[in-house]
Amino acid sequence: MDQPRPFFVRYPVFASTIVLAIIGGVLALTGLEEAARWIISIFALAIAAKESVGMVRSILKGSWGIDVLAVTAIIATVLVGEYWASIIIVLMFTGGEALEDYAESRAKRELTSLLDNTPQIAHREVYSSAGAEKGALFATKDCPVSELAIGDVVVVKPGELIPVDGILLTPEATLDESSLTGESIPVERVKGDAVISGSVNGSAVFRMEVTALAADSQYQRIVELVKEASESKAPFVRLADRYAVPFTIVAYVLAITAWILSGNPTHFAEVLVVATPCPLIIAAPVAFIAGMSRAARHGIIVKNGGTLEKLARIKTVAFDKTGTLTHGQPVLSKVMTAPGIEEDELVRLAAIAEQYSAHTLAHSIVVGAQQRGLTVEPCTDVTETTAAGLTATIDGKKVVVGKYSFIAEQDPSTVRVEITAGELAVYVAIDGKFAGALLLRDELRADAPDTLQWLSALGVRHTLMLTGDGKVTAEHVARELGVTNVRAECLPLDKVRAVEAVTDRPVMMVGDGVNDAPVLAAADVGVAMGARGSTAASESADVVIMKDDLHRVARSIEIGQQTIRIALQSIWIGISLSLILMVLATFGLIPAVVGAGFQEVIDVIAILNALRALGTSRWLVKLHLAPRSLQPQQSSV
Repeated sequence: MDQPRPFFVRYPVFASTIVLAIIGGVLALTGLEEAARWIISIFALAIAAKESVGMVRSILKGSWGIDVLAVTAIIATVLVGEYWASIIIVLMFTGGEALEDYAESRAKRELTSLLDNTPQIAHREVYSSAGAEKGALFATKDCPVSELAIGDVVVVKPGELIPVDGILLTPEATLDESSLTGESIPVERVKGDAVISGSVNGSAVFRMEVTALAADSQYQRIVELVKEASESKAPFVRLADRYAVPFTIVAYVLAITAWILSGNPTHFAEVLVVATPCPLIIAAPVAFIAGMSRAARHGIIVKNGGTLEKLARIKTVAFDKTGTLTHGQPVLSKVMTAPGIEEDELVRLAAIAEQYSAHTLAHSIVVGAQQRGLTVEPCTDVTETTAAGLTATIDGKKVVVGKYSFIAEQDPSTVRVEITAGELAVYVAIDGKFAGALLLRDELRADAPDTLQWLSALGVRHTLMLTGDGKVTAEHVARELGVTNVRAECLPLDKVRAVEAVTDRPVMMVGDGVNDAPVLAAADVGVAMGARGSTAASESADVVIMKDDLHRVARSIEIGQQTIRIALQSIWIGISLSLILMVLATFGLIPAVVGAGFQEVIDVIAILNALRALGTSRWLVKLHLAPRSLQPQQSSV
């Protein structure tokens, strides 16, 4: 790991300024004030000349920055003999880089923690390749994570990060996934469960089988997203320069007025000394980096600062249906039985048979049985008929599970049950007699209604649903949520065209599947539910929600709004306090040296205010616009 560079190497100009100021002070105290004046004045003019080169280049490119005031103030104070004021201005101006570096490192804490903790070493099991012990475990050997191959068995010790994605081989494990999902409560995993890289192991060692290379694992994908976020620069930051032009004009007008009224050029310099607000240069970027860091703590990866500005202004939010507004996995919602058949017995028999099927609905039935506390035991003589159903012998009974037509072949008197939009039925026969049906549906997410309510409170004016599902199912879900604008039976291109047709912008699109990738890229802000979504969706999105929690869509907008508000506050704090000082200096009430000191205090105040975008203050919770049911019981921001 690279050693930090010494302070004077990282900030040579700032360090030189401090050294020159100390030398000047020593000379002045020993009676060599004239020498101190010449040394400091020459150094200050050299810095002004250096900054002037960059200033002229920026002006020629059409960028008028606030640094023109700093350069003018340095020259003016030197010319009127206020050399101590000039060195303070230089100290303030060159020290801005060091102060910004500190503030950004503070703001990036959560972002950089992901990069710093990237797993580097894995404990891979090595097997014997010769002799009687061929194929037996030989040893556990450390190797670079990049050398792991799919199928390798890895040992993860207590407190270590899981190096790559894999499948748990040990009966159970407790994992901390907070750095990935923002969820602070440890999760329990059992044998056969997927484990994701970047999770922290609990107190017991476990074994896992590698299912993805390091470059393709979840943690590495997050790291890449974080790199994009930490290296980006928000377009909003350039808005600070828009304030620079009128602010510069006002400063020069007041400075010239002070000179005319007093007839003393010193007053001209005194006004310009307090007219060099670094908040316009530093505070806005710090606020944006802090906002991205705060989002990361909530399991929300914002890829760049420009996205935060768009999030703050979102007026329309479009949602995919399956997997976004609904769970995307059918669940057992109702059991209908024939006379003489108990519900739990029907579910138990169906689950025992379906446990041997790879069909999605089979998994839903097994899970439904387990949620009822039923034991799903092994069975014999299982035969599956493609696209129809399966037959099994359970407790000496012939159980057939499948489509209506498949069951009707066993018993022509099979009753077709009535289903509503979004439902489907799986029929069951026992010993050749119709026994009942299991109704499954892709249920609405419990957090969907609250999220839509929260979005409305945040100023979102329109919501729409874009889905490839049929019109009847789509409209049923929309009615439950109160979404009035529904586009059903959409192909990926149809979704793109629907988003492009939105007039009340910026528009956010929320989705999770491969088919959502094009529309996520087309939206002003694309949000991927990355905890369960595809890599394509995550890569094309501007925001990735790392936990399967729809509330965080609204949270991302709230964080964007608060970040923008704090950035603007920081800018106006700097401008307002500087204007007050300039007016006082116009009437000769603030000496140049004192004014330079006041200006440094203003810079610190503005930057500390910008750091509020981190959201670490407990009182910031009070600003949340979420429904009361979503308000945190303890501050987690």
